[in-house]
Amino acid sequence: MKSIYEIQQFLRKYGTFIYTGSRLGDLQMMELEINELYQLGFIENKLFMEAKLLLKKEMTSVQKQKKGSL
Repeated sequence: MKSIYEIQQFLRKYGTFIYTGSRLGDLQMMELEINELYQLGFIENKLFMEAKLLLKKEMTSVQKQKKGSL
């Protein structure tokens, strides 16, 4: 996976649509869903690690932007 959009599309295959109104909230919910799919054995380790890394990077970026705008 190379983008947050790809993660969203992947989760939609499993019937998961996430929109909280907060970018950070959306990312956190996606991370929870990816964790659950991995624990249940629906996704392989490589895909899990790629998604987690991408989500963590994006969460860090969003948090930095929030701090910069205060």
